[in-house]
Amino acid sequence: MAGAVGFHQDPSETLRAGKGFSLSDLDPGSTPGFDGTKEDGQALLAAMDDELAEQQEKIFAESRFGGRKRILLILQAMDTAGKGGIVNHVMAAMDPQGVQFKAFKAPTDVEKSYDFLWRIEKEVPAAGMVGVFDRSHYEDVLIHRVHRWASPEEIKRRYVAINEFEARLSGSGTTVVKVMLHISGEEQKERLLARLDNPAKHWKYSRGDLDERAFWEDYMSAYQSAIDETNTANAPWYVVPANKKWFARIAVQQLLLGAMNGMDLQWPKAEFDVALERELVARS
Repeated sequence: MAGAVGFHQDPSETLRAGKGFSLSDLDPGSTPGFDGTKEDGQALLAAMDDELAEQQEKIFAESRFGGRKRILLILQAMDTAGKGGIVNHVMAAMDPQGVQFKAFKAPTDVEKSYDFLWRIEKEVPAAGMVGVFDRSHYEDVLIHRVHRWASPEEIKRRYVAINEFEARLSGSGTTVVKVMLHISGEEQKERLLARLDNPAKHWKYSRGDLDERAFWEDYMSAYQSAIDETNTANAPWYVVPANKKWFARIAVQQLLLGAMNGMDLQWPKAEFDVALERELVARS
């Protein structure tokens, strides 16, 4: 949010993947548009919790009176990039009854029998909700491209299908915020080692994470293509450097707040005589 303490530029501008964006040119350890320290960032994250909660409540309240607005945060990243931390620290400020969360794992046999968007469309947020996708339909143009589980022609078809799908979401009142959390290979290695050094984190470790590291450059190429092909006016991509977890958290928080502020949210007007009802309550 422009003008917020620590940010000297609007994150929705500095983090947006603009024309000619190159993932390889973005330093995963940088803090674009933010001139504060880690302590400043943590203070800002806490300070903006109330505003985030209020904006979410407005979305929810509007829907109780026929409003169609909703918001969908899509989080994509390499393993260990901090998606869980984003959910825990940014979304914790919101009322759980107004949050719709879905973590997409490998598709089941039933899901594989349908088009790749079938399981996604069932999870889109209802009116009044803040939806959060931990991974999403983009897995079908990322890992499927890297491991050649789909042909180049099929990947291109999916780009088109994704753009059409997200345009439909926008047309139905959904504000889509797509975020890639961008970490370096070295930072991922450090985080994997940290998991192995901490018994409380062993449950988070998977040999599959190590196996995928061998395809790092292929994944970066797949992300670049996905951003190039699906970066639309209705659903632009934001790429957040994520080597510093504290920066990634405040960046996503600010992107959400900026999107909510752009939705022109209003408290529903009372459909009764407030003065009369107040008098009745006072006399009760």
